Amino acid sequence: MYIGVGLLEGKTVNLRVMEKEELLLFAEWRNITDFWGGFESILQMSRADLEKMLANLSAEWKWFIVETKDGRKVGYINHRPTGKAQELGYAILPSERGKGYGAEATLIMVDYLFLTIDIVRIQAHTGAGNKASQRVLEKAGFKREGAIRKVAFVKGEWTDSYLYGILREEWKDSKILTKTA
Repeated sequence: MYIGVGLLEGKTVNLRVMEKEELLLFAEWRNITDFWGGFESILQMSRADLEKMLANLSAEWKWFIVETKDGRKVGYINHRPTGKAQELGYAILPSERGKGYGAEATLIMVDYLFLTIDIVRIQAHTGAGNKASQRVLEKAGFKREGAIRKVAFVKGEWTDSYLYGILREEWKDSKILTKTA
């Protein structure tokens, strides 16, 4: 419920800026084939590969670790600018799914972005078959805006994704975060 330095506090999870020391953990997560839920291309990466990828990303691309209140690291969420919008990406460890962590992390991030950045919308892409991710976005107020056909090559097939978005005027009020000091 509070935005502190590098920490966004929710009711059951906190979002903390990813530190360089956590790259190895993130690389391990990326190498778990079920981490992407079967809806993203499998991309095996070493820590060096990940460091190179992150170094080449815009400085405005921000990565957060999703932690439970007892400090367990259960996933990540990120955002990056795209015009006058921000785009979200997220994943929760397979063993931690279905507990509401992804939905709360998304609500926290939506509040944070609309409270701190002059943007008109936030958007996210999800696999057309990824019903769980679609529910996460819908719980956070996102609306399905369209389909992007054959955008990802997953398990030997081209798959579609859906574009979801939420406009500032649809958001209206903070759902979780209450202070931005």
